[in-house]
Amino acid sequence: NSQVCTKSPLDDPISNNCTKKMSSDTSNTGETQRTQPQENKRRRVLSIQSHVVSGYVGNKSAVFPLQLLGFDVDMINSVQFSNHTGYPNGFTGEVLNGTQLLSLFRGLVNNGLIGDGSSGMSHLVTGYIGSASFLTSVLEIISTLRRHDNHEKELCYVCDPVLGDEGKFYAPTELVKIYRDQIIPLSNVVTPNQFEVEQLTGVTVNNIEDAITACGVLHDLGPDLVVITSLTGIMEKMEERTITILASKRRHHPSSSTTINNNNNNNDNMMEDEIWRIDSPLIPGRYTGTGDLCAALLLAWTTIAPNDLRGCLEKVAGTMYSVIRRTADYAQQQLDHVDTCTASSSVKARELRLIQSKLDIEHPPILFKAKRIYNITN
Repeated sequence: NSQVCTKSPLDDPISNNCTKKMSSDTSNTGETQRTQPQENKRRRVLSIQSHVVSGYVGNKSAVFPLQLLGFDVDMINSVQFSNHTGYPNGFTGEVLNGTQLLSLFRGLVNNGLIGDGSSGMSHLVTGYIGSASFLTSVLEIISTLRRHDNHEKELCYVCDPVLGDEGKFYAPTELVKIYRDQIIPLSNVVTPNQFEVEQLTGVTVNNIEDAITACGVLHDLGPDLVVITSLTGIMEKMEERTITILASKRRHHPSSSTTINNNNNNNDNMMEDEIWRIDSPLIPGRYTGTGDLCAALLLAWTTIAPNDLRGCLEKVAGTMYSVIRRTADYAQQQLDHVDTCTASSSVKARELRLIQSKLDIEHPPILFKAKRIYNITN
């Protein structure tokens, strides 16, 4: 997933100098100070995503932030490439198939490495997957992890249905049906971008109302938390281009008039969708790995503060903007100091400055405020 802009935003509310100050000064942001993760907190993630030797996409973009925020991460690389696919001279590497995925996973199971109870996996997250056989093999992994989970709260599956962006697929189109019919119904959290949510729901997203409708369609498939990680082109009246994150959390409330029919056991439940949005300026440039980073941050903060969706969004947006802003500034500095800018050097300069953003990951600056839209009750 990438963030793209061809028009400069208005004055940015952050610079490299103020990022560090805002990150460490929690009294101004209202963020609680972080402490060492407690040993009795089950925060262990199996992350199945792509891998690159150089650069930051997939697991390279997701694992470091999760570890900084107190999560143990075991990773399986769905592909291993020399670099991401946006480089002009291509890439080399290998793609894991479904049989190889299950072989790796069985090794973990046979050696007792997926654990159970308090030592088991608390989360599964999946990102880029390049084949139908690999994606259907994830079903067996979900089933096995949940079967081994004797903890009071079952494994939380965060599905980032990586299909494409900006109107183009970069995963096989046959994956859409598998995600929609088999994978998403098993997920707790789903994090598509605008293009992906359109493909998965059949809803064309031209405005915020369309996006809310699409969230409802995904809720009906199964997940209680739906986050559209990048909405653009829905704020036409604003002079600057913005990017919006929309989050919808479905809560189930037993109806006071619940009836149980002995023949079909139908239960009438009230469902309430808590919906928040957060907007930030769209930074010029193309940046890969941002969707992977966003999904990882959402996993972390919704686990740390499960009842504060607004705060989670504000932390995620603050970190995302800071990382991309720092990357854009670095890229411009690099290009200003070279006589000849090649296509490869331009792409390389825009690799996420993830390590340099350590403080902004651990202590997110609150740069933008989330807005409650309304509740939808069924």
